[in-house]
Amino acid sequence: QVQLAESGGGLVQAGGSLRLSCAASGRTFNSYYIGWFRQAPGKEREFVAGISWSGDSTYYTDSVKGRFSISRDNAKNTAYLQMNSLKPEDTAVYYCTTVDSGLVTPLFDYWGQGTQVTVSS
Repeated sequence: QVQLAESGGGLVQAGGSLRLSCAASGRTFNSYYIGWFRQAPGKEREFVAGISWSGDSTYYTDSVKGRFSISRDNAKNTAYLQMNSLKPEDTAVYYCTTVDSGLVTPLFDYWGQGTQVTVSS
C-alpha cells in the first residue's frame, strides 16, 4: 500500500489560491488512482476531486468545478490540487488517498494528517 502525505495548506483570503501536494512513498504510485477529500469542522468528510493513474481522467465535485484542478506527476510521485478563487466555505482539512476506478470512493478507510486550509472573508 502506498503511503501518502499532504502539504501546502495555509491561511488565504477569499479569492486567493493555494496548491496542495500529495507526496507518495513507494514505487507503485503510478498504479493508483488518487482522490482529494476535505472535512470541515462539524461536517462529514467529502469528496473533492479524483484523478486516474495516467492523469487522463479527472472528476470534481460540483462546488469546486472551474476553480480547482487536480493533477499528478508520476515521475515525482506527487499529486496536486490547485485551488483558485477560494471561498470561506472551502475551509477544511484536506486529505489525499487512493480511490477506486470511479475516482470517488476511497480504497481504504485510512487517512493521514491532512493539511489545513483556511479561507478568510
